[in-house]
Amino acid sequence: MRIYPEKLPAQLKQALQPIYVVSSDDPLLAQEASDAIRSACRQADYSERQVFHVERGFDWNIMREANASLSLFAQKRLLELRIGSGKPGDQGSAVLLEYLARPAEETVLLINVPRLDSSTLKTKWVKALMDSPLCAFIQLPIINIEQLPQWINQRLAQQGLSADSEAIDLIVARTEGNLLAAVQEIEKLKLVSDSTHLDLESIQASIADSARYDVFGLVDAALSGDAERSLRVLAGLRSEGVEIPIILWAVARDIRQLANLAQQLSEGITMDRALSKIWPAARKPLFSKALKRLSGKQWQLLLKDAQLIDEQSKGQAIGSPWLGMTALIAHMAGIRLPTLPSL
Repeated sequence: MRIYPEKLPAQLKQALQPIYVVSSDDPLLAQEASDAIRSACRQADYSERQVFHVERGFDWNIMREANASLSLFAQKRLLELRIGSGKPGDQGSAVLLEYLARPAEETVLLINVPRLDSSTLKTKWVKALMDSPLCAFIQLPIINIEQLPQWINQRLAQQGLSADSEAIDLIVARTEGNLLAAVQEIEKLKLVSDSTHLDLESIQASIADSARYDVFGLVDAALSGDAERSLRVLAGLRSEGVEIPIILWAVARDIRQLANLAQQLSEGITMDRALSKIWPAARKPLFSKALKRLSGKQWQLLLKDAQLIDEQSKGQAIGSPWLGMTALIAHMAGIRLPTLPSL
């Protein structure tokens, strides 16, 4: 059954569903919804947790075995299945349908997928999950740039703050749709502000280039092919304590766009038409330059690199996320770095 995001807290207080699906392209919204489900599971004594990452070559028999086996350490368990592509393939679809037909006892299955497009929503496995009373399907909406001021206003209110419209516009301009960055900015404002009402001057004093090295400036430098500057900015961001998820959000967003644009170009769509939806329009030359520098296959590989960096930053994969990010930014700018020491 489909559940609207705002109804999730109330549903979790009633009774846990055997299956939850969280679908979102925004890391903050996906994390918050998933954290709410995990918290409800902990409160209900689901003390064992297993996480499965579905990547190329994933053995779906692992899920079958998890379904068939009893918990070794606890009576109740949480299984998390993270399908980064949103497409489990034929074998995965069959396994999910099998699980839905006979969910494991004393088990909650949490499935994380990106926001699903219209064609994927019509597939058999998705329709079965959405229609089943055993599954809570939460598809989180995209917060576009027009909706962002209202969203920020609501988040400020949750922190006991209010702000002038000009002040909110400044936060919008600083975060450019990055909800995670916006939330962190709000949390910082709560800590440093002496008042519960924020005006433009107080926010300017707080965020007045709290990052001399801007995340979006980093991405633009890489897209323009300026490897030296982009790596210098990355080092500056790290020294100022900017966290990997904020940088990765901006980087992966543009890589994903570029991979999609490269696919369109390979299908015969003109560069002008492919770039027609890029916002703001001033960034079109950067995208054009980047598309001419790297192939569609290379952008797809960079997207996989970004996924690995995300896992490394969460401690779910071996390796340094900063080392991976350095190599990723350099590759975006058109150079391949030699093997680097661990950062």
